Amino acid sequence: MSEVVLRALNVTKRYGGTQALKGVDFEVLKGRVTALFGENGAGKSTLMKILSGIEQPTSGSLELYGEPVEFANTVEARDRGISIIHQELSLSPNLSVRDNIFMGREIIGKGGMVDYAEERRQTQELMERLEEPIDPDTKVADLRLGQQQIVEIARALSVNARILIMDEPTSALSASEVEVLFKVIRDLTASGVSIVYISHHLEEAIEISDHAVVLRDGLIVAQAEIADVDLDWIVGNMVGRGFDLGSPPSRENFGEVALRIEQAMVADPSNPERLAVNGVSIDVREGEIVCIYGLMGAGRTELLEAVAGRVPLAGGRVLLLGRDVAGLSIAERIQVGLGLVPEDRQRDGLVQTMSVGGNLSLASLMKFLKGLVLSRPEEKDLVQQMIRNVRVKTAGPGAAIGSLSGGNQQKVVIGKMLATNPKVILLDEPSRGIDIGAKSEVFGLLSELAEKGLAVIYSTSEVGECLSIAHRVIVMSKGRISAEFDAATTTKEQIMAASGEAAVAI
Repeated sequence: MSEVVLRALNVTKRYGGTQALKGVDFEVLKGRVTALFGENGAGKSTLMKILSGIEQPTSGSLELYGEPVEFANTVEARDRGISIIHQELSLSPNLSVRDNIFMGREIIGKGGMVDYAEERRQTQELMERLEEPIDPDTKVADLRLGQQQIVEIARALSVNARILIMDEPTSALSASEVEVLFKVIRDLTASGVSIVYISHHLEEAIEISDHAVVLRDGLIVAQAEIADVDLDWIVGNMVGRGFDLGSPPSRENFGEVALRIEQAMVADPSNPERLAVNGVSIDVREGEIVCIYGLMGAGRTELLEAVAGRVPLAGGRVLLLGRDVAGLSIAERIQVGLGLVPEDRQRDGLVQTMSVGGNLSLASLMKFLKGLVLSRPEEKDLVQQMIRNVRVKTAGPGAAIGSLSGGNQQKVVIGKMLATNPKVILLDEPSRGIDIGAKSEVFGLLSELAEKGLAVIYSTSEVGECLSIAHRVIVMSKGRISAEFDAATTTKEQIMAASGEAAVAI
């Protein structure tokens, strides 16, 4: 048996009237990867925050190497060798990669001054270890989401932790970046580092882990060696029921072409001389669900953001119900029926200082304007309706948005767009960082909306999501459409091959 390096004993955690953890016993073993599975809201992140000093338990205790320990904050935990990679990025976008990695623990050189050269050298070594060609002096705001996640991982590695908690570390990484991370994880465990690994990519977690633990409703309900479990065991214990991502609504309900993209060209934000999207044309009809699949860098995000008005088109045009939307701002496009659910919900989809209700109604405020005064009763009615329609699990409209699980936050972002009564909804990686149960609810909701005539176009880097509710799958590679498939008759291997990704068993 491996040595227990960190142990939680009968840990509970209450937030007001909500009990997030209900007497959890959890062990972290030396040199092993422990996968922690559970739906959004099961208590995974709460438990990890307690282990890493972000939160303190309401009751119960922690032991580190067999000795009782209490962490007042993350600095104390870090000083004892515990580091965490957060599900939601906690970087400062206005600072460089180097500054983010060494923030709060700067390297002091001769004369009491910060040794920027040494910080840069160590940052460069970390980037080389993670096989990511990022300049240490680059501002984090100038990096794509996947690169920002690499920086978050590098920061955790830089402290030479002996216990490393990874909360959704690959949610924005490409397949090749995941392979590099897994190689790093194997090197770490070989040197005795203990890892807690949380991921909603279940197959991925099975591949890298040694031991599986399932948390449901604040309780550990099952655990086993990874060799003794499979997907059915994990999902059955996670959600207590069978699941699927749904199926597409009838093709008989298709109406007129709602969205027409003609020869769209979009410049690469990081290199304007290069086209991130090059001559893409797509039609989406009323009631149709179209999936855009591609690896990181294929141009999926740039295309959707250009259609929504976040970035300009370098060429081509976008028609909404036959109307050219060129010259319309994002707000004006929303008003005429075109809305985007962005890839990064924390940065682009939500206002963290506002309540659940405030976020839900934010894009629809003009509806409630009576002269110079907002009609609060009408706003309240809409918020309550959206909470019901998208099935947000919340204490109420006044609850802080940060109090919700990742899956429920994603529902709020979707609900905010649906409250504007769109004709076309664009969703960029709508299932990023949410569990299988919440994912099923989100896709089921999109299927219901398409049945009522909404045109839906969503992007994903998970091939399994292409063959659930979509009628058509459009594969992008290097800024162009490389293939188009009928979702009912194609296979995962065909989609992956068209994207340039090596076909693997999933």
